[in-house]
Amino acid sequence: MNPEESYMPQVLIVDDIEANIDVLVEILCEDYDLRVATSGADALEAVADTRPELILLDVMMPEMNGYEVCKRLKSDPKTAKIPIIFVTAMNEAVDESKGLEMGAVDYITKPIVPFILQARVRNHLALADQQRACERTVEAQVAEIEQGQTDCIHMLGNASHYNDDDTGVHIWRMAAYSKALAKAVHWSVEDQELLVLAAAMHDTGKIGIPDAVLKKPGRLNDEEWAIMRTHSEIGYKILSISQTPVFQMAAAIAYYHHERWDGNGYPKGLKGEDIPESARIVAIADVFDALTSARPYKDPWPVDKAYAVICEESGQFDPGLSDGFLSIRPEIERLMAYWRDQENEDDVFGA
Repeated sequence: MNPEESYMPQVLIVDDIEANIDVLVEILCEDYDLRVATSGADALEAVADTRPELILLDVMMPEMNGYEVCKRLKSDPKTAKIPIIFVTAMNEAVDESKGLEMGAVDYITKPIVPFILQARVRNHLALADQQRACERTVEAQVAEIEQGQTDCIHMLGNASHYNDDDTGVHIWRMAAYSKALAKAVHWSVEDQELLVLAAAMHDTGKIGIPDAVLKKPGRLNDEEWAIMRTHSEIGYKILSISQTPVFQMAAAIAYYHHERWDGNGYPKGLKGEDIPESARIVAIADVFDALTSARPYKDPWPVDKAYAVICEESGQFDPGLSDGFLSIRPEIERLMAYWRDQENEDDVFGA
């Protein structure tokens, strides 16, 4: 037998009078998997246990009436979407209005007309199926959009370093350091996830720096250094076009991650907490990773020496964040080891 042919939607009947239950069961038993509850408390327990697809609910019951049952079900996100049809002898317009205002999808008065009951149960189950299908479609579309945004961030982050001396692993390693530090200073999980993506785009503006400056093997002269500094503003202009939270955070990081705690950084000379905290976090992670990484013009610094720079350069970094970075040294060194392994893989830009 085809499983779809044997499937019967589950309907919960709630009424404190057995004769009323018998009437509903007789009308619906051939088409539905029926469950029965004889009180409001039993109804809540049954819903918790079985999650019916539709509830037929009497209003006038002792201890807990149908309105209260409906109110409790609609206040719980786990059960709020189960369609409820009130089936009751209360046939005044004010009663029907109250039931619908509480979230019921329909209101049927007794005595029951079998055809009407069957039609309304069938129609509301079909509507609920359509709603669930729409929600699944929307969820799939949202997931696709989010994946597209993440892919865009990966491509943009890697592109910014494509002609640089940094490897593709650098941006994701320092982004991991940034996330670890954000966690240590009690950022929310959601903001940590935004930061790890936003941090990867901190040097997006390097796309606009000429190769003669970006790839110069020696020290930059004053004119070249002035050109290099424009990457902060270039990155901001590129990233701030988007109004999404991750790109807004990335724009701020790109613009301000070369500011200094003492106000002697660039491009704006901001000081202390005037610098966005996201940029202050990335500044530490970026410098630490640069110091401990090999470059064509230098060997990697020992970890102890790099940590000394972070913790002793009080004028450059937020001292509270520097202390936080020191407190998570074991996690930073774990991340270093992980990304060192990734760097040895062939496809570093897909890391």
